[in-house]
Amino acid sequence: MIPPLIVERALELGIDLIAVTDHNASANVSAVQKAAEGTGLTVLPGMEVQTREDVHLLCLFASLADLEVWQHEVDLSLPDELNPADYLGEQFVVDENGDYVRTETRLLLTSTKFSIEEVIERVNQLGGLVIPAHVNRTAYGLFPTLGFLAAWWNFPALEISRHITPEALNNQFPSSKDHPLIQSGDVHRLDEFVGTTYFEIETRSLNEIRLALLGENGRKVWISHK
Repeated sequence: MIPPLIVERALELGIDLIAVTDHNASANVSAVQKAAEGTGLTVLPGMEVQTREDVHLLCLFASLADLEVWQHEVDLSLPDELNPADYLGEQFVVDENGDYVRTETRLLLTSTKFSIEEVIERVNQLGGLVIPAHVNRTAYGLFPTLGFLAAWWNFPALEISRHITPEALNNQFPSSKDHPLIQSGDVHRLDEFVGTTYFEIETRSLNEIRLALLGENGRKVWISHK
């Protein structure tokens, strides 16, 4: 999953918009963006945050600068523990060529101190989007973990895993019916680029995605099953 191979695989599949959303981390986002320069692939900056309720939330931003502000807040919310590399694996930071830069020694595979409400508030203040990740998944999915979807969270969309259809999700969790859905592969390996979401938008930007999720001015979002 080094940057040039991520870009190459996305383009092979005809994908022209991805988001890099590492777990409580963003150090490799800029490397993927640099690797994609001049290729036609747009790379949105983001992060997958684990809340104190053990729910994963996708946080998408319009700029790397906004993401860096958010990363600082996340850093302050993480426990001061070292990553047990022998058990969880190394946490490498690389450059746009995939060459080693440094090792992140702090534990990232854990919960932050932020509640769901706090993540929504803080990310919205930065102009970002918060979308619950793989809401149907047993591990860290919103519905299996908490069993409900609060109206006051006002999520712009819900993300489903590649292992479920929108129809099946709506049947299992009826409260999902009022939300637009996106689907991704939750990609950790190059062969997991599946579950593509289609956007009918004017430009490949976070604001256009926001408008598509709202269905404004002819913009659309839909999931394709292959």
